[in-house]
Order: sequence, then C-alpha cells, then structure tokens
Amino acid sequence: MILIICSLYSFLSNSSLLGPSVYIGVFAETFQISPVVASGLISYPNICYGVGTLITVPAYLKFGRRPVMLLSLLVYLIGLIGCGVSNSYGSLMACRLIHALASGVCEALPVQLVNDIFFLHERGNKLGYYTVCLCWGSTGPLYAGYMLAGGYSWRLFFYVETAFAGLLLILGFLFVEETTYKRRSPNGPAIPNPNGEKRVFGQDELDGKSSEEKIEHVVEVETMVPPRRSFVETLKPWSGINADESFLMTMVRSFSYFLVPAVLWVVTTYGIYIGLGALVFNYTFPIKIVAPPYNWKQENAGLIALGNLIGYGLAVPLVWTSDRLAAYLTKRNGGIREAEMRLGVLIPAAFIAPAGLIVYGYTAQDNLQWIGYFAGVAMTDWASYFYFTFTEAYAVDSYNANTSEMLIAMCIGKQMISFAFGIYVLDWVVQSGYVTIVAGIFCGVLFANNVFVFVFMAYGKRIRTFYAGTWLARWHKRTIRQVMTH
Repeated sequence: MILIICSLYSFLSNSSLLGPSVYIGVFAETFQISPVVASGLISYPNICYGVGTLITVPAYLKFGRRPVMLLSLLVYLIGLIGCGVSNSYGSLMACRLIHALASGVCEALPVQLVNDIFFLHERGNKLGYYTVCLCWGSTGPLYAGYMLAGGYSWRLFFYVETAFAGLLLILGFLFVEETTYKRRSPNGPAIPNPNGEKRVFGQDELDGKSSEEKIEHVVEVETMVPPRRSFVETLKPWSGINADESFLMTMVRSFSYFLVPAVLWVVTTYGIYIGLGALVFNYTFPIKIVAPPYNWKQENAGLIALGNLIGYGLAVPLVWTSDRLAAYLTKRNGGIREAEMRLGVLIPAAFIAPAGLIVYGYTAQDNLQWIGYFAGVAMTDWASYFYFTFTEAYAVDSYNANTSEMLIAMCIGKQMISFAFGIYVLDWVVQSGYVTIVAGIFCGVLFANNVFVFVFMAYGKRIRTFYAGTWLARWHKRTIRQVMTH
C-alpha cells in the first residue's frame, strides 16, 4: 500500500506539472504574453520539482518519512487550490512553483521507501512499478486538453487535480506509516556474567580466552526487535528526530555525487529523456497539430500522450527483465552479484530512442502523416522506461551508502538538464528547423548518452574500484549515516 500511494503521488504530481503544457497558447492569450513566456509556467516549476529535494530529502532523513510525506501532500494541495483561483500570470506562476516544490519529494521518496521495505532481488521490479507511474504522469496534457471543453477553461484541470490530491492526502495519513528503522546491532556476542545477566563483550575482551573458553561462554547474539505498533499508533503524524543526521551536511554531500560517473550517467539520462518527453514533445506537438495541414482542435492537442501510453505500455510487461538477467548472471558468477549485471537489457533501447527522434523530427519538419508524431514519441518513451528504471537501480546497487544524498543529486541534476532542453526549444525550432534540432542535435546527444551502457558494462567495476580509493570515497566513509543492508 505504501508503494501504491507513493506511486500514485508520483503520477499525480507529474501530471499536474506537465498537464498545463497544452495551455501555452491559452495562457498567452489570457495573460497577454508571448508563448515563450507562457511556457515558463511549465519550465520553471520543472526546476523546482527537482530542487525541492535539496530540502525535503534531508528533512525526511532528519524528521522521518511520514511527516515529510504528509506535509508535502498538504502544501501540494494548497498550491493546486491557488492555481485554480489565480487571475494573473504572477499569481499562477507563484502557485505553480509552490506545488512543484512540495511534490518534488516523490522523485526521491519512493526510491528510498523501496530500499526501506523491499529486498535486493525485488528492487528492480518494484522501482519499475513506481517508474511507470512517474512516466505515465506525463499523460497529463491528454486530460488537460479535453478539460478545455468542461466549461471552466484551464481551471478545471487544477480543480480535478486538487480533488485527487485531497484523496491522496487522506490515504497517505491512513496507510503510509514511518518506514525508518534504525538497527541497533550488539558489538559482540552476548555472554552471561557472574550475576546471571547478559552483557555484550567486545573482541578485545575475548582475545585473552582460549577457543574452548570462547565456545563455552558464547551463548547467542541478542537480536533487538522492537514491539509491533498498533494501527492507531502508526497514525501518529510525527516521528522521532534522528540526532545522527546532519541537515546541512546532507545537502552539502549530495553535490559530491556529481563527481561519480554512474550517478552522473543517471542524471544525464533522466535529464535528457525528461527534457524530450515532458517538454520538447509537449511544447511542439500542440503548436504543430492545430496549424495547417492538420488543423486539429485545441482540445485534441494533448493526444500526443497516447504515444506516451503506448510506449510505456509496451515496456511495462518487460519490467522483470533486469532482475532476471542479473539473477542469471549472478548464478553463473558463483553466486556473486555485480551491479553491472542488470545493464544488458538497455542495449536495444540505446538505439530505438534515437530512431524515434529521427521519426518525430522529420514528421514535424515536412508535415508528414500525423501518425509519425505518435510513432516517434512511443519509440522514445519505450526506451526511456528502461533507462529510467535500470540506470537508477544500477546506481543504487553500486553505492548503497548515503543513498538519499545520491537521490538529491539525481533530482537536481536531471531537472536542470531537462530545463535546458525545454526553455528555448520553441525558438530553436523556428530558427533552425525540427530536423536540425530534434533529429540532429537532440538525437546525437541522446545517442551519445545511451551508448555509455557499453562503457559501464565493460569498465563499471573498474571505475567503482578506482573510486573506492579516492578522497571522495574516504570522505563518504567517514560520514556514512545509512547503509542499505538487505
């Protein structure tokens, strides 16, 4: 239930972030601004969506997953209400930034929760379920487009999002309990003392005894299991403060992960694919499809999300492939798991996504049959699902300490890159054409990023070994606060 609720939050927050992209023309006309300025209502909240994790992730490490999740949902709800009643560009922008900043936590929290409550061999699969909800959130423009005919103009979209956000807040309060579990391990074997009480001896206290004496006196390792909480106890909206976590240092250390190749690859992967799927496609298709020779109605401009649905829909049945391939290679490797063993499933996707951009670019440039738009989006999104899910799983497998700080770096970096892809894309295609920008430059950048899968498959372990001896690894080792142990 926790995974379901967090996945739905990811879907809802992403759909509210991207849905208004079909209203760029409407916003431009309503507020008397240019389409490029109006697109800022999507581009700038997109930055906040990632930057917000710089605050929310240290907060849930310090104060607990549950209170931060509930507070995030509450502020998200307030921001959506403000969007629905805004009467100016400035107020709408402010409310958009608020709900994006608050809901950005669901970019990191589901991954953290998967690590909290699922075992290693389940994580790729469970991350896949969360990822598809996050990805299908980009179908928001589809619903937003058809809500134009609802009588409330663009406001209806925010009213509907508000209703679902309120329901999600109730579900979160009832079912998302605190998943932080601070393990307390004994320092050594428990040995009875002369008074008949158990106490824990360190290794230095055992060194003077013979092997026979050690075996004779060691009785068991005491396992400290906390009592199970009742349902009512899980409803407490606050959690204890973790004194071991430093709010500031968590923020600072997160930026060091930009120096780690595997993490940087996740950042560029997410940033490029989000920039393409969430911004480039959603910005350009509504403009192209309502103009000649297509002349579609404005409310149909969100139909490009069907390509998104098809692409991810064809990818979801293959979510098991990464875990299955890794398990097979682990067995062949004598039961020893290497992080790179799951990467082989990315090879077909590495080539299909760039091909999708070529299809989309030439369709837009030459006004070809409209089916080309959907084919290009479906191909790109099909491949992006694999890269979204399994590059992140690879990074988490590779570096299982201070994972939350790594997630901060991923969230900030990918939103910055996607912002760069989308902020001036409308000006770029006007000046240079769709073939040059989409089928040329964007395609080349994406392909260069994708083929790094071969680099990590061949040299990933050597890279990790090298980094283990650097100052960066030593610094993180001294400051480890959490390790994913199962």
